[in-house]
Amino acid sequence: MNTSTTGVGIVGAGTISDQYLENLTRFPDLKVLFIADLNEERAASQAAKWGVPNSGSYQALLENADVEIVVNLTIPAVHVEVALQAVRAGKHVWGEKPYALDRASGRELMDAAHQAGVRVAVAPDTFLGAGLQTALREVRAGSIGQPLTGLTLFQVPGPESWHPSPEFLFAQGAGPMFDVGPYYLTTLVQVFGPVRRVAATASQARPTRTIGSGPKAGTEFPVEVPTHISALIEFESGASAQSVFSFDSKLPRAGFVEIAGTEGTAVLPDPNMFDGATTLHTGEDDSRVIEAEGSLFTRGTGVAEMAQALREGRPERVPGALAFHVLDIMVSISEAAGTGQFVDVTSTVEASEPLDADWDPSKASSSV
Repeated sequence: MNTSTTGVGIVGAGTISDQYLENLTRFPDLKVLFIADLNEERAASQAAKWGVPNSGSYQALLENADVEIVVNLTIPAVHVEVALQAVRAGKHVWGEKPYALDRASGRELMDAAHQAGVRVAVAPDTFLGAGLQTALREVRAGSIGQPLTGLTLFQVPGPESWHPSPEFLFAQGAGPMFDVGPYYLTTLVQVFGPVRRVAATASQARPTRTIGSGPKAGTEFPVEVPTHISALIEFESGASAQSVFSFDSKLPRAGFVEIAGTEGTAVLPDPNMFDGATTLHTGEDDSRVIEAEGSLFTRGTGVAEMAQALREGRPERVPGALAFHVLDIMVSISEAAGTGQFVDVTSTVEASEPLDADWDPSKASSSV
């Protein structure tokens, strides 16, 4: 293996793979070597499109000795199964969110990675982008004093209006919380630290939905999960936050994260994006906009940072422990909504070290 780059294999050649490949094929610390998919023709097509030398079955990917990191872009229901195969083959894993659909399988994956001496990191990596990194630097520098409370809102009509195959977004392990919750909850953990306990309510507007666009327009499908969740979150620090995740609002209000502190309030950029300005309010008539400073690359940023961490022998900034803690929070919210009681979150994690403002994944790191 050429030690100046980290070999990458992608499993899952669906729509999201284009977003990853656009960046992964440009980062000099990485070399995309293989694309695998159940549909091997689709894998071959993506490989040809992006200049990737090999494609085929997942087993063939795992047998490629030059692949060090497997990028897992499969559907949530098989995230753990696919990641476990990679771990047992001695590969590190970068996966799309969520980490798992339940704590037990998540712990199984964590234990397997530990025993194999490999790493499993899971999206979102949006907080590595210029938008949230700039916001986090401001908050950590004391621009709003000590952070005390948070408010996040994600309210939309539902993806069935535009997504051509939205059924999986309303299936077990999805819904507004498991689909978009990781972006908001990861951001809150970066601001406030680990969560201690949660309370919640949940509801489902209707038992079926209808696809509104594409070749399956007009097709009705079942809804298996709550489509509106309101959560109260208490952090180990004593801070708190309120979060709404909803597919039931005709008035879209997405991307809203507000952090109030002892000396002011910060409105952060959309946690589902890598860019965006931060607005600081420090008095009745005193507000200022902080433009984003840092990397504007999107999906795949975390893979590049992980590869650098492996070469430098340090923890990655999007560790599996963070994704597992966010999973634990979401499962606890679901349990709290079912019981009407507070539920303790037993896992913990530390907020990640900030990136330097001039960090750029499009430039080769000095460690490779």
